[in-house]
Amino acid sequence: MLSEHRERSSTARVIPPARPRKLAKVPFVELADGRLQGVVSSGSDVERVYVSSVAAGNYEFACSTNNNRPCGGAYGAFCKHIRSLISEAVVQYGAERVGRYLKVDGEDAQSITAAMDLTSPAQGGNTAAAPVFSRFLHHLAYLELAPTTAPLPEMQWFPPTRAVV
Repeated sequence: MLSEHRERSSTARVIPPARPRKLAKVPFVELADGRLQGVVSSGSDVERVYVSSVAAGNYEFACSTNNNRPCGGAYGAFCKHIRSLISEAVVQYGAERVGRYLKVDGEDAQSITAAMDLTSPAQGGNTAAAPVFSRFLHHLAYLELAPTTAPLPEMQWFPPTRAVV
């Protein structure tokens, strides 16, 4: 009976994190659009967050505040926000998956970061900042919803299926 329900349901399998993460420092991390990208909290101002990213393959990086001001520590090398992002990505996805996605060898966050540092990555434009921050805010909105089993209209993207007679 349970397997019959699963075959008819429109749920996707959720991959659990490699290890539980603490969300206070890096509340949002994703491997998307050819980059490791996410939102990192400021260590000095609770109202400020940084949108950080590292491109797969060439390791071009960017880091700026939610107000599009450049990070003061991201000049010529990874800043602490990008290093935190890499560390939390490894916690979330595992070192093997992060390394494979970024196209770098390493068995943990420190070795992945060190391998990318050896290539002297370039600082690039932060064109990803607005969409990444927007997705982060969209995810936050789901936390404000009351718990329910009712469907959410914006999640109803599956095509209707014909009833089997």
